[in-house]
Amino acid sequence: MSSEPQITPEVIASHGLKPDEFELILEILGRQPSFTELGIFSVMWSEHCSYKNSKPLLKLLPTEGPHVLQGPGENAGVVALDERLAVCFKMESHNHPSAVEPFQGAATGVGGILRDIFTMGARPVANVDCLFFGEPGVPSVDRIIHGVIDGISHYGNCVGVPTVAGQVTFAPSFAGNPLVNAMSVGVMDRKDLTLAQAKTPGNLVIYFGNATGRDGVHGATFASEELTEETKEQRSAVQVGDPFMGKKILEATLELIRSGVVEAIQDMGAAGLTCSGCEIAGRGRLGMKLDLDKVPQRAENMSPYEMMLSESQERMLAIIEPRHLEVALAILNKWEVNPAVVGEVTDDGLFTVFHQGGIIAQVPALKISEESPVYHREARRPDSLPTSVYTPGPWIDGLDAYSSLTTLLSHPTIASKAWIYEQYDTQVQTNTVIGPGAGAAVLRVDGSEKLLAISTGVDPMKVACDPFNGAAMAVAEASLNLLCVGAIPLGLTDNLNFGNPEKPEQFWYFRRAVEGIAAMASALEVPVTGGNVSLYNESPTGPIWPTPTIGMVGAIESREHIIHPGFRTPGERVYLLGALPSSLAGSHLAFLQEKDRLPAPLDATTVDNLI
Repeated sequence: MSSEPQITPEVIASHGLKPDEFELILEILGRQPSFTELGIFSVMWSEHCSYKNSKPLLKLLPTEGPHVLQGPGENAGVVALDERLAVCFKMESHNHPSAVEPFQGAATGVGGILRDIFTMGARPVANVDCLFFGEPGVPSVDRIIHGVIDGISHYGNCVGVPTVAGQVTFAPSFAGNPLVNAMSVGVMDRKDLTLAQAKTPGNLVIYFGNATGRDGVHGATFASEELTEETKEQRSAVQVGDPFMGKKILEATLELIRSGVVEAIQDMGAAGLTCSGCEIAGRGRLGMKLDLDKVPQRAENMSPYEMMLSESQERMLAIIEPRHLEVALAILNKWEVNPAVVGEVTDDGLFTVFHQGGIIAQVPALKISEESPVYHREARRPDSLPTSVYTPGPWIDGLDAYSSLTTLLSHPTIASKAWIYEQYDTQVQTNTVIGPGAGAAVLRVDGSEKLLAISTGVDPMKVACDPFNGAAMAVAEASLNLLCVGAIPLGLTDNLNFGNPEKPEQFWYFRRAVEGIAAMASALEVPVTGGNVSLYNESPTGPIWPTPTIGMVGAIESREHIIHPGFRTPGERVYLLGALPSSLAGSHLAFLQEKDRLPAPLDATTVDNLI
């Protein structure tokens, strides 16, 4: 430990830890932490890993229902499809990395969400992406747009999972801080459900996948602070994806699980070895010994700090009984995923890291994985909300309806997204019945009469005007999208993208949106099975519009129950159901009017001539 950097107040602050948090570390350890231990605490107590600003609010969400087999707290949620099969699904963000390195940021976002699905024992059958960009035509924004789309298509197409649905929003709010929300859906036999929870001391810790490098060091901390010109220079915090290894570890993991030799398994996503090891041990109220000398490395002279905080992609950690080791290694070697025995589960509750024969870190696994600090932030309603509110006035009296309609339809948020989704493989695996371009996607499910439907929903502009009702409408939209293809909703996942929670006005948006999701999900009896919180989405241009993205899955009884989108037969009647809106607050019409982008009102003479 003597060769490690000295811990100073500046070093503590650079790790995103506040003085009172460092005092808590001293209390937990009863001594000064090593530099590696400081790094472990900093990533595990980051918002990205600990949800320390959001845990109290997330308790408001309804998480139980007749179909729920696994709710929040694991890598992904699981709901029953029929008596034998289940659907595993989750949505996560990769916002900050995509702002800095759009291609790799988006690609590794897809890779990470896929791992969350097959780690549970499910085979991924579909990907969904919800993207939020600044308005095109600005070089810096265009670079992000094309880089993100290329990254998504690259990883998904290479690994062989179709991208079947999603949404794309273009607005000035996202120019400095794009949002990349990736969702993946898998299908599994219920008996294959596997959790990331060690249960038995003495079992072995198996590492497999890519070797550990220096890419992604401190990625979790990077994702837990505002984007500035300074933080954008942290390119080492952005991971590099490898979809071909991703495909191999997918197949290896599923075979390992189905062979019955796995007690627990976790992918090395945020915070890498630290997060996977601590969470597997902490959830089981156990400990773990980890020997860094046995960890495969692809960079020379890596320090313990770098190895523990690296977020190199396509790496897995599995817990295997010693008697099953030979079978497990045979499977992993067959798939050429470079397995290594790197440690064992202990009963002392400590996460102990060895390096070059000595202990370099020793911390209570439970304290850093399940018992991080929790904050109850102040929420204060902003003095004024966005002015994108429809107010009937002189401009509407002479509105050129035709020109205004064509202006709306040509806006990139409303116009066809075929130019994006045509770059994705939407038919690989040959189960896509309804693909991108409809309100919801529909897929066949091998081994079941039922079909699987997937949808998303959110309108950030409506949430900015009224976070409670805007978020509730996002849940309703995703649900209605499913109903419109003939599906009954089974469960939802959310990706809560907001600004800095330490600012009372931004936390107010967050709180009201969560309350809106909880209210609508409860009313519709659609449980929340998991999700992701992405805070600190701010840049020098300001905070993003609050964006609580909703992903939802549903079941269709049989092919005869599918409702296909679009008008199909001439002469059919068209009905409008529901009451007319009393306001167009948050609408694109109001937004374009406010920004003076609608055609000029017609004068009285022209209107008379038209009539």
